[in-house]
Amino acid sequence: MIQTASTKRRFFGLLFAVALAATSLPGFAEKPASPKELRIGYQKYGTLVILKAKGTLEQRLAPLGVNVKWTEFPFGPPLLEAINVGSIDLGTVGEAPPIFALAAGADLVYVGNEPPAPAAEGILVPKDSPLKTVADLKGKKVAFAKGSNVNYFVVKVLESAGLKFSDIQPVHLAPADARAAFERGSVDAWGIWDPYLAAGQTQLGARVLADGRGVVNNYQFYLASRAYAEKHPEIVRIVVEELAKVDEWGKNNPKEVAALLAPQIGLDVATAEIAANRYSYGVKPVTDAVLADQQKVADTFYELKLIPRKINVRDAAWDPARAKVARESSK
Repeated sequence: MIQTASTKRRFFGLLFAVALAATSLPGFAEKPASPKELRIGYQKYGTLVILKAKGTLEQRLAPLGVNVKWTEFPFGPPLLEAINVGSIDLGTVGEAPPIFALAAGADLVYVGNEPPAPAAEGILVPKDSPLKTVADLKGKKVAFAKGSNVNYFVVKVLESAGLKFSDIQPVHLAPADARAAFERGSVDAWGIWDPYLAAGQTQLGARVLADGRGVVNNYQFYLASRAYAEKHPEIVRIVVEELAKVDEWGKNNPKEVAALLAPQIGLDVATAEIAANRYSYGVKPVTDAVLADQQKVADTFYELKLIPRKINVRDAAWDPARAKVARESSK
């Protein structure tokens, strides 16, 4: 559904705060995290959607007296802004949103990640488009959500074809508006992730000009506010454990995953199955190697002047042991 003008203004106001204005971000909210409620932000992709549909996290947390509140976001930057201002406690995003948020001063920590899923993001062109290769994008209008995972993918896929980011005309649109612009022919190409990518293929007959294979990793990250993770490490641990169980089930049951996802994301089962088959499964703690990959993303965005300052991604690594010591010393 296409957003209204007022909704769009509010939406891009949030994104602007995360991606461009480090000094304008509000400080982390004074409202303390409630031990009786876990507020999770999710998107129309990934294991969190499956976890929500199965309801196993609620079952696991019920004996602890903790309720789960789910809030959907259109893409990563607004979700991380919501964590930053204390509206939610934990959520999932791709590679680029944490970089924009950290550069803007958000106090977040990486608590886990899924393995790479490079085929789950790509650049779509109309089926009858004259564009045949990435090099053909030179001078063309490419729609994508600024600060999203495909922001980094677009930069790197252009580099792979010998183009600079400045060689295209970026059109910064949220997924719903980007699809509308793509359908109208207002843009030449659309950088997007699953399940929107799969929907573009099945519903619009769009052609994938290139995906992330051989170009980017396309990790799915789980992040929490540092305050929540340090105060409630046991709840964060339970979330990761339940994600791991869902991952194991999902890896072995792709058709069941699609049937579960379809009503959650508002797509037919066939389209959901395409997206599910491009997911990665197997949540793990964030390793030094993964943090090093994230540092490359941060350095790339700084060099392109897309973020206002250099950041050290390792500062956002979550150390459960340190969190436990800090929590016990505060008692």
